[in-house]
Formats: sequence, C-alpha cells, structure tokens
Amino acid sequence: MFKRRKLRELEAVNLLKIRPARVACWEEQGDRVVVVRPHPTGRMPGVLLDRFLHLLAARRLRLDEIGSASWRLLDGERNVAEVAHILREQFGERVEPAEERLGHLVRVFRREGLVTYPEWDEV
Repeated sequence: MFKRRKLRELEAVNLLKIRPARVACWEEQGDRVVVVRPHPTGRMPGVLLDRFLHLLAARRLRLDEIGSASWRLLDGERNVAEVAHILREQFGERVEPAEERLGHLVRVFRREGLVTYPEWDEV
C-alpha cells in the first residue's frame, strides 16, 4: 500500500527536476552502451513471478546512439531537463521532442531497475 501511494505521489512530480542515477552494470561496445539487467531480489510471491519473467526477458539491453548518450549522462548529478538540453545540443533535431523522449526512457529505465531517483527511493 505504501508503495502505491509513493508511486501516485511521484506521478505528480515534475520529472524534469528529478536526478536519475544509474544502478545497473554496463559496458561500452564502441560508441554504444550495453546495460545488464539486474536480477530481481526478495522472496514475496510477486518477486517469484518477476524472477521467472526475468529468465524469459533479454538480460542485456543494447542502447542506440541517443540512448547510450542518455545513459552516460544519467549520473545523479544532472536532472532530466539538463540531460535533455545536452542531448539537444549534441543531436539537434534527431532527438526532438527531447524532454518527452528522455522522460519515457528514464521511466523505462526505472521500471526495469536500471536507475533510481535518489530523492524518492532512499526515503
């Protein structure tokens, strides 16, 4: 119940002000980033299902050029708006609408357990 309330509160927050931080292992392959999905932890019934589904899903996520640049910039020091600005300078029109694309990418990263929002997750 507490988790649902926290998720609802987080939905009302401006994502552009959040400072996502990488928590997953990753490696460079040329100019691209490959992220290794972490294994789900815990013993509750929902986690058992997550572990089973993890076995069926891709364990390594190969990011494209824009995703790789985004991943490198999500260091917990910059907020999403700053990262979008840097991406816009680096890629120009190819990244537009930068805030929407980056916001979606950050939400997916968080849902997969690849990044955390330190202001929210450490409370």
